[in-house]
Amino acid sequence: MQLALNQQGIKVGKRKITRIMREKGWLHRRRRPRGLTKVDPEAMFSENLLHQDFSAEQPFSKVLTDITQVQCADGKLYISPLFDCFNGEILSLCMRNNMKKELVTDTVNAAVKRYPQLKGAILHSDRGSQYTSEAFRSMLKANGIQQSLSGVDHCYDNARMESFFATLKKELLYRIPTYRMSMEQVKTLVFRYVFVYYNNIRVYTANPEGFPPVVYRNLAMRAAA
Repeated sequence: MQLALNQQGIKVGKRKITRIMREKGWLHRRRRPRGLTKVDPEAMFSENLLHQDFSAEQPFSKVLTDITQVQCADGKLYISPLFDCFNGEILSLCMRNNMKKELVTDTVNAAVKRYPQLKGAILHSDRGSQYTSEAFRSMLKANGIQQSLSGVDHCYDNARMESFFATLKKELLYRIPTYRMSMEQVKTLVFRYVFVYYNNIRVYTANPEGFPPVVYRNLAMRAAA
């Protein structure tokens, strides 16, 4: 919030911002995420290549993925994004009424089609059966993507992905009555939030000067060129 105000030429301290937001009821309690994916004990496991190091020197070199859910009037909607560690950008997003392996393979395939630079990237996820399935592993191999998997019950191994889910829920999903809305209505709102607001407008504090993810990526790529 302080960065957003600074970008508009308004100089104000964090304490004042916190006090005003608390008075207006704009501060939210944190909720503990619940894991969804189930481990397949018979699957072959890749090693953890990240070891909780989510920094990246260039775009499309380290990406994260996971699944979260939201209750809608006509059932549960499962959300599967692909997150770039370099700038916090969501590269692709798939949403379905189930969390079969096609949900996660389609998420990665959509990103690869749009960003061929992902060849050679490390993709990190938990050890859910979707990510250890032969179909998913073969798809990664065909696209030259290295797989990395979290340790069992090690929630911090994918902390930046969980942080995005917390932001999505705090800023959108917990503010609307999703349980009274259809999946299609919620899908539309999630897509707009991610690809219009989050990627292109929202202040992202992990980036220099709080640049939104797409803005920072474009600046970095122009500087490299």
